[in-house]
Amino acid sequence: MNLIILLAIAFGGALITYFLGKISQKIRDIFAVFISLALAVIAACFYNVSSREIYYTGFLDFPFVLRVNTFSWFFAVTIAVIGLFSIIFSLNYIRKRGNTDFYYSMMLLVIASMIGIVLSGDLVSFYIFWEIMSWSTFLLISYNRGPAISAGMKYIIMSVTGSVVMLVGIVSLYLHYDTLVYTELSGLLNNASSGYILFIIILFFIAFGVKNAIWPLHVWLPPAHSEAPSPFSSVLSGILIKIGTYGIILLIFVIIQINVFLNLGEGILSVRYIISIIGVITILIPTFIALLQDDAKRLLAWSTIAQAGYIILGIAYGTSESVAGGMFHFFNHAIFKSLLFMVVGAVEYRTNGVRDLNSLGGLIKKMPVTFIGGLIGICGLIGVPLTNGFVSKWLIYKTLILNNSPFLAFAALLGTWGTILYSYKLIHNMFLGQLPEKYEKIKKAPFSMQLPIVILSLAIIFFGIIPGLPLHVINSIESGFGMEPLTINIWGIASDTGTINMLNIFTAVLVIGIMVWLIFKVSKKSTVIGQYDNYAAGTTVPKDKYNYSVNFYDPLCRMISPYLKDFIDDFYMSLARSIKNTGNGIRRIYTGDVGHYVIYIILFLALLIFIQINWELW
Repeated sequence: MNLIILLAIAFGGALITYFLGKISQKIRDIFAVFISLALAVIAACFYNVSSREIYYTGFLDFPFVLRVNTFSWFFAVTIAVIGLFSIIFSLNYIRKRGNTDFYYSMMLLVIASMIGIVLSGDLVSFYIFWEIMSWSTFLLISYNRGPAISAGMKYIIMSVTGSVVMLVGIVSLYLHYDTLVYTELSGLLNNASSGYILFIIILFFIAFGVKNAIWPLHVWLPPAHSEAPSPFSSVLSGILIKIGTYGIILLIFVIIQINVFLNLGEGILSVRYIISIIGVITILIPTFIALLQDDAKRLLAWSTIAQAGYIILGIAYGTSESVAGGMFHFFNHAIFKSLLFMVVGAVEYRTNGVRDLNSLGGLIKKMPVTFIGGLIGICGLIGVPLTNGFVSKWLIYKTLILNNSPFLAFAALLGTWGTILYSYKLIHNMFLGQLPEKYEKIKKAPFSMQLPIVILSLAIIFFGIIPGLPLHVINSIESGFGMEPLTINIWGIASDTGTINMLNIFTAVLVIGIMVWLIFKVSKKSTVIGQYDNYAAGTTVPKDKYNYSVNFYDPLCRMISPYLKDFIDDFYMSLARSIKNTGNGIRRIYTGDVGHYVIYIILFLALLIFIQINWELW
């Protein structure tokens, strides 16, 4: 099967799904799952395949090129698999809402356009698929109407701005080199001046940074996550913003090439170091803003921005281990952040839309599978040993420490400390503590929601214990970029500067776990008491109040909140108001009175005469 058929199935499936919904919702749901499953299977079949084909040349004589290699395959499979789980999760979540035909069609269109982006072999195809993705994303963010429209507008304004900046870069490349095919550009840019390469990097980094929600281009993401349907939030956070990551890797390692990138500037003024600093800022500020959030989805949105900082830091640092860590963290984040949004979505579904962390608690008793999924998800997010996030963060930390970058290493570690704080808040306030009486009869999540949660949870543990499988693919990608390959085995990485072997860590954790279990086994049996049989300072705890982490961080929040306001968002909103006011002022000259227009013409002519007279005198 060739790439054209894959894209035809992807885009055709999105269209057919919409019309099938007019016939039968059941048939539509089955077909949507079938198409997303087919995309995942077909994409997986391209493993270890290298292919390049021109599929159209009639658009202004630009060749539309499709190509697949290990790099594009890695992203395409991740997109297709996360898309499949999000579609399955949607079956119950979206069922009772309106306009569901449109929802499924747009979900499949977003997935299809992202696959098109990573399979593109030229910047024209890339840009077309990019715009399809951007506008279908806007429609899904705005799906719930009301405040969602405002969130969607913020997203699309920033997205269009990024797209226009990217278009300037594309036009510039074409005018300079008369081609937009990746393989041809990479050779030509080797001879370009450092100033021109820096110009191209700035333009494309802005465009990809908007999509990747890198600070200070992040402001659209928190409201978008708050208002978008939770299954789409899984796609949005897990893979869609990582299309910006794909673009950055494509720019640095394919179009410009790593050796040219690393030699741009020197010391702290090098492009490599400046982007690494942006990555560190993207880690720190959103991490501690997440700590201040009480809306579960908004907390995860800020977390997504922070985790994107780790990915950018690893990629921009430019060593084999840091890039492997950054790319592996992309893969890991797609898994555990998609899982966490599904966990929040399942709770939201069963509580009729409640996402306020101060209004939940005790749901472990009613939704145990969802709780376990949430617990494993935050362990991966933090980077607890035996989870996939541990390995990717270890690679980044190790590189920074061994390459004498203590500030970057400390900032990355500080970000992990903040991650522990907000992750504890998320998991405890939803599932632990006292179960409110209003949730006494709450049911567990439906099977269509539990299935993706279970599979993604197992994936976090599986790739944490056996990280060599994805790392082998990443190692092949790096070799294709001309970088020094790593020594990979199924359990981790071996090197002269430090080896990570997850089998040893797994064995140690297993032995400790057995010892702890034996201690509890021989200890005195615990007594089960009612949840209201609790006391604080000798006084009975009031009902629905025994959720002790509510406002637990108040002292810390009072100290840091004055310094963690999203002043970038305030700046953008102030700029928007200024543009609006300026436009309203200019609009007032259009009065509809012919006499006013005559005066404008006379004043304009007088100005021209004045300029002409003074020009002659000069």
